[in-house]
Amino acid sequence: MEVLRYAAFTTDPQGGNPAGVVLDATGVSADEMARIAKDVGYSETAFLVPGEGDDMSVRYFSPTAEVPFCGHATIAAAVVHAHLHGVGELTFHTRAGLVPVRTTRDKSGRITATLTSVPPRTVAMSDEQLTALLNVLGWKLPDLDPALPPRVAYAGAWHPVLAAADRARLAALDYDMHELAELMDRHGWVTIDLVWRESPEVFHSRNPFPTGGVFEDPATGAAAAALGGYVRELGLAPLPAQITVRQGDDMGRPSTITVTVPEDPETGIAITGTAVAIESSSAP
Repeated sequence: MEVLRYAAFTTDPQGGNPAGVVLDATGVSADEMARIAKDVGYSETAFLVPGEGDDMSVRYFSPTAEVPFCGHATIAAAVVHAHLHGVGELTFHTRAGLVPVRTTRDKSGRITATLTSVPPRTVAMSDEQLTALLNVLGWKLPDLDPALPPRVAYAGAWHPVLAAADRARLAALDYDMHELAELMDRHGWVTIDLVWRESPEVFHSRNPFPTGGVFEDPATGAAAAALGGYVRELGLAPLPAQITVRQGDDMGRPSTITVTVPEDPETGIAITGTAVAIESSSAP
């Protein structure tokens, strides 16, 4: 089985978030998908099963677990598909629900993909959850931005959102993977979305992902979509809004995620980015 390797949310193979892409996983068992994802070693590998027309089923596996939805692997898979079959509209049937994806090609020939998440929502974080999470991360209440309250946000997967009061707090990430993974497993959290707001239109983000066997994700489209829902529900920006999420800088894998937040509270969040083949891949 051919696994293509692409870095999403970047034009540089050394940046962005690497993803494995299997374009036709027809007949492949979940156990085999899990084994392949573990061998690939990226935070996620997407397994596509073509259906009728432009519909396809997609499953996402980290090295240690299946996740219901993954943004960066969706962007990578859509870009790969467009290289082979041309740009246009796709519908991904994920465990989180239907995710429409549109690919376009600019004048330079570069392909960009835009996914629209399932409708997002946010819920309050309990005092007990917040205290436990801060303790594992080594953060204190004064480290948080009082204008951006802690919440747990969803746009296909659940992500606690913690906003740092300054960039230095965000840069100093250190935690025990086993301890944080246990906490996340108890609450069904996929990554932790740690952010710092540079301006109303620009956020910096870091995403611990110990439940997937990864210390940190360099670009997390699902968390960016959840953040878009958080911004809309809390009225943090005039709508419709376009937000840039910068992620991966502290890892040396810079990524840029464009988040479009529509006014309609029942509408999904649009996540836009490109992807580039990693040199070791026999990619189209």
